[in-house]
Amino acid sequence: MNIILLSGGSGKRLWPLSNDIRSKQFIKVFRGPDGELESMVQRVYRQIRREAGEDVLLTIATSRSQVSAIRNQLPEEVRVSVEPCRRDTFPAIALACLYLYEEEGVDPSEPVIVCPVDPYVENSYFACFRQLYSMTMSGRWKLNLMGVKPTYPSEKYGYLVPEETAEVSAVKCYAEKPDLAHAEELLREGALWNCGIFAFRLEYMLEQIRGQLPYTGYRELYDHYAECGKISFDFAVGEKEPSAGVLTYTGGWKDIGSWNTFAEEMHGSIIGKGVQDEACKGTNIVNELDLPILAMGLSDVIIAASNDGILVADKHRSSYMKPYVEQMDATVRYAEKSWGSFTILDTGPCSMTLRVILMPGHRLHYHAHERRSEVWTVIEGTGYAIVEGERIDVRPGSVVELPVLSRHTIVAVTALKVIEVQMGEDIRVSDKIKYPDPPEEGKPS
Repeated sequence: MNIILLSGGSGKRLWPLSNDIRSKQFIKVFRGPDGELESMVQRVYRQIRREAGEDVLLTIATSRSQVSAIRNQLPEEVRVSVEPCRRDTFPAIALACLYLYEEEGVDPSEPVIVCPVDPYVENSYFACFRQLYSMTMSGRWKLNLMGVKPTYPSEKYGYLVPEETAEVSAVKCYAEKPDLAHAEELLREGALWNCGIFAFRLEYMLEQIRGQLPYTGYRELYDHYAECGKISFDFAVGEKEPSAGVLTYTGGWKDIGSWNTFAEEMHGSIIGKGVQDEACKGTNIVNELDLPILAMGLSDVIIAASNDGILVADKHRSSYMKPYVEQMDATVRYAEKSWGSFTILDTGPCSMTLRVILMPGHRLHYHAHERRSEVWTVIEGTGYAIVEGERIDVRPGSVVELPVLSRHTIVAVTALKVIEVQMGEDIRVSDKIKYPDPPEEGKPS
């Protein structure tokens, strides 16, 4: 079974923990079976592996800025279809399907299931994927969908109207996000929430690509991706397809898109360093800083803190934060990378200080800078740096000086925590010249 997980989002609705690099699906606020915190993407991956089967082949369709976080949080065998820029779901699914066909050699007759990466659902949700797979294999309908039985008339979701009340039915029509009166009418008609699940044979999508896009090869579409119009799969394909069936899901389903809904699924009211007095009611603290937060006498408030900023908001009002966040400094101060993470601790006119954490067995690219020098101070862990081909073993207290234009990297034997001080009149992310990796051991120092 091939599953494409759509991972998009710009990181505005869960500020300050989310940003342009770290979207909501990568924030670790849920408790996994082992008691450790996990993110949405880790939770969905675990559930799919458990319920849909170990033979599932997962591909994540995502923007270039999210690839490092995916590599950091998920196993290496997960395939990634990289979107050169953000478009809507139809171009993203088209590119991912061409990737499966041309780069991974998937047979065109094989079913493909497309799913958002961020639903908060019970395990039974993903167990339904086996039934969707069977529906697709049967060929009864060209396009197969999954709809959620609504628990209330919502204005936030689109709807699918089935022809029958059976668990599996043909789709009568779609309904865009309605007003409240129309939502109530839709529920009386037996309509289902459209949860963004699509299943089809790969060849079906290849036909859609040939009929709707000027570029029909993977590399060709990738190179011209920015020319694609922004259009959803629902609008480009779903609403026009007369041969569509829907499977009804009756379990719990939640679209977690704001701090209000996020807080409803938190295990406990505090993550990180925080204290609430006995007068607090319905208040949540999510703190990534190494400083304590004290809340007193607050009701239905979310307090979230990271190196990007601090939010104190009424839970209901937190859903309306996006235009205010867009007015703020967009500098990303924390990001997960495939090798670990970095946090910006301080910036000045000619300096920047970061905390860099490398996971065991990982390394930075061998690189140099034209406009800045750096100093590394190791505060935890062991490993070695390679500077101009020379190996320097490092441990807590080690200091490594990196002059301008010196080629360098650092390798973690155990988890490494390093304070990096950058100095120069023009410090920018783009100031990096990459070189082929030197011999792993380097020359003895």
